[in-house]
Amino acid sequence: MKRLLLFIGLVIATISCKAQDKPQNIEKIPPFKILKQDSTWFSASNLKKGKPVMIIYFSPDCSHCQHLMYELKPKMKELRNTQVVMVTFTEYSMLKMIKDFCKTFDLAKYPNFTVGTEAHTYLVQRYYQVRTTPYIAVYDRNGKLVRAFEKSPAIDTLMAAVKKG
Repeated sequence: MKRLLLFIGLVIATISCKAQDKPQNIEKIPPFKILKQDSTWFSASNLKKGKPVMIIYFSPDCSHCQHLMYELKPKMKELRNTQVVMVTFTEYSMLKMIKDFCKTFDLAKYPNFTVGTEAHTYLVQRYYQVRTTPYIAVYDRNGKLVRAFEKSPAIDTLMAAVKKG
């Protein structure tokens, strides 16, 4: 009887561990709140209704993230109708890294780009279960997921997903 109870306990523990690994439903935009480089807050409720959204989870010092931005630079006109929200986990005390990133890629010229940190909350990171950066999720004008990329996609693949939005 003890062995049976031990076996049932192990089965339940295994199932509950697997349930935690299950990807969350990412069909909707996460309820994020980020601190922008100008020290103001921006959240999902600030997004304009009826416009597509691209969320990029990144790190300012990530070479893959920087490469993505270099590839996006010539496509900025095509993104002008898409709200791009770039979220990082950089600590609040390190806003200078975010400012430098924005300056490097001249993001102040693009009002549709919002860049900030969720810092230690990790809400967005957990929502998407981000393991590597950049992580990109593209949503249509109704806020429904078009496509998510766990790694930096080919720029043409990304732009095709954006056009579907």
